Amino acid sequence: MAKVCVYTREVNEENYPAGLARSVHIAVAGDSKQPFNKNYGILFASGSVTPENTICPKGVKDPGIFVDPCGDICIYARRVLENGEMDASSEGMAVLWRTKDLIHFSDEVLATEDELKKLIMGDRTTKAADLLLASLGHKDEGALSKGGKGDVQKSSLYRNEAEIEDGIVDSALIYWSPVTCIGVTLPNGITVSSEEELKSISALISYSDGSSREKNVSWNLDGISFDADGEYEITGHIKQQRFKFPLANGYGDPVIFHWDDKWYYISTNDNLDDIGFYVREADNVHDLFAEGVVEHLILGFDPSRDLEKTFWAPEFHVIGDDLYLLFAISGHEWGPQCHMMRFKKGGRITDPASWEDPVRVLRADGTPLTTDGITLDMTYVKAKSGSYVIWSYRKNIMNPLDTGSMLYIASIDENKPWMLTSEPVLLTRPLLGWENVSGTINNEGPYSFIKDGTVYVTYSGGAANGYTYVLGLLTAKEDDDLTDLSSWKKSITPVLQFYSVDGEFGPGHNAFFVNEDGELMISYHGETDIKSHLRCDGIRRVHFREDGSPYFQMAASEDVPDMDVKLKVKVHK
Repeated sequence: MAKVCVYTREVNEENYPAGLARSVHIAVAGDSKQPFNKNYGILFASGSVTPENTICPKGVKDPGIFVDPCGDICIYARRVLENGEMDASSEGMAVLWRTKDLIHFSDEVLATEDELKKLIMGDRTTKAADLLLASLGHKDEGALSKGGKGDVQKSSLYRNEAEIEDGIVDSALIYWSPVTCIGVTLPNGITVSSEEELKSISALISYSDGSSREKNVSWNLDGISFDADGEYEITGHIKQQRFKFPLANGYGDPVIFHWDDKWYYISTNDNLDDIGFYVREADNVHDLFAEGVVEHLILGFDPSRDLEKTFWAPEFHVIGDDLYLLFAISGHEWGPQCHMMRFKKGGRITDPASWEDPVRVLRADGTPLTTDGITLDMTYVKAKSGSYVIWSYRKNIMNPLDTGSMLYIASIDENKPWMLTSEPVLLTRPLLGWENVSGTINNEGPYSFIKDGTVYVTYSGGAANGYTYVLGLLTAKEDDDLTDLSSWKKSITPVLQFYSVDGEFGPGHNAFFVNEDGELMISYHGETDIKSHLRCDGIRRVHFREDGSPYFQMAASEDVPDMDVKLKVKVHK
């Protein structure tokens, strides 16, 4: 058995603020304490929504852990306000999560002591509950069994260590640790009859989490004859596409797009005060960031069309038979709203005349998405169950009644995608500490990909131009109705944050693309220093774990190295 401990961290507003520190952290206990997730929080309490529709952020303190007789690992804590003061609305209660593997956790439950007893013990007797607590070393053995007005805060309920099976702990520690390349395997020797057969031989790349993937090898075929039998030793090169960070300084919300054998890059241009949409064009992704690359203005400042401010978060999407640019923009009065712009058949992406006039996205009845707030960051999702758009909505921004930005989803008709075909459905709002940290209240920047029947939607929380910016993850089955909230699962823990890759702070507002080698890549913006607010772009490969789930945190140094390999080949005709 291994000892596992749960704890919170000390608040440091310079590099680990209350919204992060007052969460449940997990580690293997002992002299050489081994934190999970690089010592970044894993379980975050949900904030509450006030009668004014604002968010009251919450945190936790005094977390406890034990294993119940059914084998479930129970983690629980006192709920507090973001500043650490007691939360009057949860006095005499605790937040509880359950897990079997320290990887996947149930949704939180806020329960009284009596409710906690039932959740933990089920129908077992009071005596059994008392014996369990006694065996765990609680001073007040009957705290959970007295009923009535039991008070979690006054009992000795909290014990921050528990013994967990070695196999569970070992697997969890691997899961919450960086995934790195641990080996490259090739056949000892092969027999082929043609050049095509030889070129199909790939390397097997193994990773520390037990996953693996095949990677093409560029073989040097000089001196090999496929016209007669023979034996050779050849060399090859395994090359992984890599990008430095930062790629482009002063750009946010980067999107890479492939169209008609060309590659395109578009983003929010902070260098020009977010005025205008500029597109780069190249023959490959790397050349989009070459020195002196040309930027083509395809939509600029134009008061006659009410296009004056906040040219934000442009995204290329093929919807039905047409290419569209989705973006947010303001007129003379600040207040960005979601728009679309359709590409003309036979045009050039870099030519402004090849684009129709922008149109504002409307509800099914023809009215605007909102008349009392802002809308932005719209993206498109094509699933088996239909076509959808997801966007961010916010009301009363920067005043005491600020709702925070929330993600909504609705269905659309591909033939008229600027008009919803369903009512908007609230998908998620920033209730967790990493989403509403230090006064930022963000759920924004959604983008999706689909793999093996699952829709993955990343989105961003925290400060859009600061080190607390992170990626969250929503998942659903692509056969399900995506406007049904029950179809979705939200990750409690961010999937990319400033502890993920050394030297990259505040990674967020991402997009996905498939590169020239057929690999799924993620583009994002971040900063180069914890105190910087200059948004810069980055790109890396998305890794997939052994269970098929995506892993966004693999640094270039942790992936397969560029390397030469050798192979013995027998040609047999």
